Amino acid sequence: MSPTSILWLRRDLRLNDLPALGVAAEQGEVLPVFVLDDRLLSESSVRTNCLLKALHSAQESYDGRIVIRRGRAEEVLPDLAAEVGTDTIHISAESQPWGRIRDQRVRNALGDDVELVATGSPYAVTPGTILNQSGKPFQVFTPFSKAWREHGWPTPAVVPKGLSFAGGIESLEVPEPPEVDMDLPEVGEDAATGRWEDFLDVIDSYDKKRDFPGVDNTSLMSMHLKYGTIHPRTLLADLDERHPGHKRFVTELAWREFYADVLWHNPESEWEDLKPALKDIPYEDPINDQDVAAQFDAWKQGRTGFPFVDAGMRQLASIGWMHNRVRMVTASFLTKDLHIWWPHGARHFMELLRDGDPASNSHGWQWTAGTGTDASPYFRVFNPVTQGLRFDPDGDYVRQWIPELRHLKGKRAHEPWDQQDGLDHGYPERIVDHAKEREVALERYGETRS
Repeated sequence: MSPTSILWLRRDLRLNDLPALGVAAEQGEVLPVFVLDDRLLSESSVRTNCLLKALHSAQESYDGRIVIRRGRAEEVLPDLAAEVGTDTIHISAESQPWGRIRDQRVRNALGDDVELVATGSPYAVTPGTILNQSGKPFQVFTPFSKAWREHGWPTPAVVPKGLSFAGGIESLEVPEPPEVDMDLPEVGEDAATGRWEDFLDVIDSYDKKRDFPGVDNTSLMSMHLKYGTIHPRTLLADLDERHPGHKRFVTELAWREFYADVLWHNPESEWEDLKPALKDIPYEDPINDQDVAAQFDAWKQGRTGFPFVDAGMRQLASIGWMHNRVRMVTASFLTKDLHIWWPHGARHFMELLRDGDPASNSHGWQWTAGTGTDASPYFRVFNPVTQGLRFDPDGDYVRQWIPELRHLKGKRAHEPWDQQDGLDHGYPERIVDHAKEREVALERYGETRS
């Protein structure tokens, strides 16, 4: 009988392009396992729904051979290793704070008898790998992106020939995904591959159309990358940077890898300001101040009176996803117009986003708030009206998500207060004066910097 090794699946719910599977198969039979940790499943019903869909799909790809156990990994895995009689558990390396802590707990629990072997990661280049010429992590995206491209990545891993799964191990059934009041897509390896093939049909126009939320020209691959139903290396293998659309998409993948690298080196930045100099900016209190809480609720509900902001927030609540351009505008509105500290908004996003990723979410928020990696920091304030007029010039995106404004044709939907009948169908008045709040934001920034 061949020796058995455990393949512990986490953010890599696929069969193809999984280096850890290949290394495990070299040892003999492979026992794939997924640990249902209640701490993970309780974070967000949206992401739990997507995760369990991905797990169901992976179970089919593995011919039903994934062993499902419930509990904390540091308690489940030592017992399972003893049950199987293995001395090796294979994983894809984890880089995010919670996962790194969990993995260290597992190592401690396994002791010297069982080795936890990490091969590959959910990224083309494992976070923490790329350093500048001084041997320090990059702080700014552009030089990181250049070094990342120069470093390169392996070609996609193939499914091992003669792959054999171990059997005879007791397993739970994969739980059914919780029902959510959202229109969520399918999640799994086939869904990811199909979406990628669809996007390749329009990628040539990606660099020109990607900023327009009313146009279906984004990849929608973030959700599939989140659960590891496809690997970024698989995507990169299909891209040729001699084409502008391809090059632009590679840059977007580089942003994902940059934020993962920043979080690797600064785990506290998941919920704290990356830039120490800006930690003293005063913010309003949406928890204890009723007026601020009401504004915060208006933002979450998509009733701020600013159509481009509200369309984005309603899109998020409806489908668990928001176009990236609108993510920046809604984040800027919360932090610069309502003066609410970015973690409040980031947590709301994480509750609703089907692609909610700690590194991308928290550092995307900080980039907009000006407390993170943005080279031209706090004084950038997005104007929600001009952003809408520029990136939704015909008002189609606004009308799609705000039925109260569908009677307004063209760009008129972005400034309903200027139309005689603009607010006749229940759309609210603006809750703040943007020009005034912009000045307040800049004054607070100036006082902190002086």
